[in-house]
Amino acid sequence: MTVNKVILIGRLGNDPDVRTGQDNRVVTRISLGTNLVWNDRNTGERREETEWHRVVFFGRTAEVARDYLKKGAQVYVEGRLKTNKYQDKDGIEKYSTDIIAETLKMLGSKGDSDSGSGYSRESTSNQRPSRSSGTGYGTGSSSTRPDAPNVGSSHSDVDFVVDDFPF
Repeated sequence: MTVNKVILIGRLGNDPDVRTGQDNRVVTRISLGTNLVWNDRNTGERREETEWHRVVFFGRTAEVARDYLKKGAQVYVEGRLKTNKYQDKDGIEKYSTDIIAETLKMLGSKGDSDSGSGYSRESTSNQRPSRSSGTGYGTGSSSTRPDAPNVGSSHSDVDFVVDDFPF
């Protein structure tokens, strides 16, 4: 068994780049920044490292990203890694790795009106929603979007500050 799964929470470094293919299929690309913040054990100094990820959306998810995402927006993305090989203008082989997004969830601060909204390709499947009584996703409530996932981490050597982004 193998697993190719990526889960990220980060902020857009710029507005989405949207392209439409010959078959009118929408492709949206974003640059997603994630931060690792920690205190140096020896000096006690606060350290920060930002990693930029290239994320690509296709189809309906691309349309949602195009219509609702802007620079600085905080999002939750699930997808898979895809490495592409190409030749630059000098004929040198190069590689680039993208995240092919399968799930997009728009996050935000507590005051944001669209906080907790999201879109997942799985929500367009042919499965019928659950008809059980209760509240939440798939129970006939007015919202067809799932709640934000509970993403946690347990790194004893590192202190994380989730909402601490340099932009």
